Amino acid sequence: MVEYLAQSMTMAYRGLLRIKHDPQRLFDVAFLPVVATLLFASVFGGAVSGSVGEYLPMLIPGVLVQIAVTASVVTGVQLRDDMDRGVFDRFRTLPISRIAPLAGSLLADIVRYVLATSITVAVGVAMGFRPASWPGLLAGCVLVIGCAFALSWIFAFMGVVMRSASAVQGSSMLVLMPLSFLSNALVPIATMPGWIQWLAEINPISHLVSAVRALSSGDGLTASAGWSLAGAAVVFAVMAPLTVRAYTARQ
Repeated sequence: MVEYLAQSMTMAYRGLLRIKHDPQRLFDVAFLPVVATLLFASVFGGAVSGSVGEYLPMLIPGVLVQIAVTASVVTGVQLRDDMDRGVFDRFRTLPISRIAPLAGSLLADIVRYVLATSITVAVGVAMGFRPASWPGLLAGCVLVIGCAFALSWIFAFMGVVMRSASAVQGSSMLVLMPLSFLSNALVPIATMPGWIQWLAEINPISHLVSAVRALSSGDGLTASAGWSLAGAAVVFAVMAPLTVRAYTARQ
């Protein structure tokens, strides 16, 4: 077990070296938080809360979740691209665990989630966002990163079973876009039509956003945080074995 963990961490380090030599891999998580925060604040701020400043406590947790979840899609895309280029075939010739490259790839992408959440918070602070509880906001960021890592196993599974990176990206965004916008991330659920309100209330994205808002406002852990943690645990427990099985079947 220790040897497997060491090998996985070594492969994760390889993933970080790839980022070092190809910084363009971070362009989405480096610039999308800036563009999304500025755009949504300018467009929705006055309409939803009367001003940008009043809207930021609602917006920043929503953008945190949206950006981190969107970043998790890239895990599957890059995994499929590596498999198409034969990178994982070369790993099979090495005296390492067969699933160490897969685990290492997903662990390395945690850096992307950390960067995405950090930049989102930094942009929010620059625009005037001041959370009632900084420790609560930090806990919210950790919660978002953990949930994004759990979701990345879904997209990793898609990366293993689908035939092209473009198919992974297209299919992932087709599901993710409605989930992101049919939620309370950007606007209050009460302003939506009745049938959409029902979907938004049961949307896992809404629960995660509500949990981060409660933490950053100093309300502590709520039922939404519990649902988010439980959902992430279930996703990881189900998708990690499925992804590993699909991956090893192709080796």
